[in-house]
Amino acid sequence: MATCQKRRDFIGMALTGVTAVGGVCALGAMKKSWDPLPSVQSAGFVTVDVSTIEEGEARSFAWRGKPIFVLRKSADTPKNAKRDVVIGEKVFTLVIGLCTHLGCIPSYDAKQKSFICACHGGVFDASGINTFGPPPRPLDIPPFKIAGETLVLGEEGEEYKKLTAKKA
Repeated sequence: MATCQKRRDFIGMALTGVTAVGGVCALGAMKKSWDPLPSVQSAGFVTVDVSTIEEGEARSFAWRGKPIFVLRKSADTPKNAKRDVVIGEKVFTLVIGLCTHLGCIPSYDAKQKSFICACHGGVFDASGINTFGPPPRPLDIPPFKIAGETLVLGEEGEEYKKLTAKKA
């Protein structure tokens, strides 16, 4: 009888040990599945060199799977102090290129100096403010930080906080 009791104790301890190891492995796997993928982490910040953008030129960049429009305003393009990004002497419009109506991607028309969404006729001025059609609000401004003549998308800098601050 004593041998049988020792055997049961051994089997019980072995089962407890295997269960504990399995539990630790399961917790490790769960934690790994909660962490963001490396591709998502690397897409968090995008650096855009604006020094090569010519006056009146609009360029498109990808940030977190969204199109970002950077427009360097020319001297005859209307300015908007509440939405313009100023780097040195250069003035830019920086917006997420998704129509605020249904999420279509507008295009920039240099002649009209406006972003036009062909899907439902939405029109945004050169600063990204909705001027015609169904869009309910201006184009969104992505979080950014100015570092010399580059924009770091995905990081909230002082300039971004000033542009998006709620005015009372």
